[in-house]
Amino acid sequence: MVWHKRLELWAKLALALVASALLWRPGRRRKPGTPLPSPRRVLLVRIDNRVGEALLTTPLLSTLKAAPQPPEVHVLVHSKVARVLAGHPEADRIIPFDRRLLWLGALAPGIRALRREHYDVVVDCSNWSTPSVTSALISRLVGPRALVIGPHQWPVRYLHSLSVPTRGDTTREVLQRVHLLSPLVTGAPREAMSFRPPNVSDSFRSWLDAGSGSPRAVVNPGGRLGWRRIPPEAFAAAARALIASGRTPIVTWGPGEEELARSVVDSAPGSQLAPATNIDELAALMRSAGLTVCNNTGPMHLSVAVSAPTLGLFLRMDMARWGHPLPPHRMVDLTPVVDSGGDLPARVFEVVRDFAAGVPVRTSAS
Repeated sequence: MVWHKRLELWAKLALALVASALLWRPGRRRKPGTPLPSPRRVLLVRIDNRVGEALLTTPLLSTLKAAPQPPEVHVLVHSKVARVLAGHPEADRIIPFDRRLLWLGALAPGIRALRREHYDVVVDCSNWSTPSVTSALISRLVGPRALVIGPHQWPVRYLHSLSVPTRGDTTREVLQRVHLLSPLVTGAPREAMSFRPPNVSDSFRSWLDAGSGSPRAVVNPGGRLGWRRIPPEAFAAAARALIASGRTPIVTWGPGEEELARSVVDSAPGSQLAPATNIDELAALMRSAGLTVCNNTGPMHLSVAVSAPTLGLFLRMDMARWGHPLPPHRMVDLTPVVDSGGDLPARVFEVVRDFAAGVPVRTSAS
């Protein structure tokens, strides 16, 4: 870590200690195991700006709504990903976080409006492995009288009413995140991600229906961070393996990725370039195609959320934490192949061929 990042980290940790002292109130802390009343209104706080992070919060919605006395559930999210959770059937309200004048603390417009909601419980759904000072501070400020639950991380745990230790039996992100609700709910948590019924335009619906008579698969070669993306020639090999399995690969792309997608299509004759899609259209395509091959990115989580069998290709990321290993999905770490100079396209062709063989070939309409 470079010196200025280290300095910024220590400044934030010091801020958390100072804020926890200033915001301390007698009787606010709860001991683990203390019986808690069923909450009437719950606010989930996750202000990360990534699509996948928003989708990884949906199991908490399902878990809360499955309780014997389901509460009203609001979700505070980054303004850039409010569109991801908007209209989710198990969220009563999605709130884009207003960051204006945040330095004013409780007097900031976004904080002041939320304090008037009088939440019974606020859940700080931040990182369980490293402290997230901003998320903990916001959680405490928006719930001055609420029971604030969050990860047991120093020093942000002093801002919580009740801190939840990490599970020692797993590093899976979805399980660690839903574990934050363990003080509130009994029984097994819901770990499946979910997405609203996609709302697509008439023109996209017509395009989708036009290809529904032949088997398809989605190939998404893009990703937010280039250093963890599998190269396009490997995705071209994936497309060729799908063609060999009797499917037409539909190569999808996001902002700034059209040329990348075209390079895959050009190297895999028989594949097709998808039209530009928003998140609902991409979800509808993944759901109808029934098989997705992609990097470890937001589209991977989206594909899993719509229950499409998903092959996630990982490079230099913790697959055990961020992957979805349960059938019908499969995660593959290609880092050893890349680092050893192995034949990556050949390995990807083999992996995709084997995965596709286990997924029934079907038309989009079936």
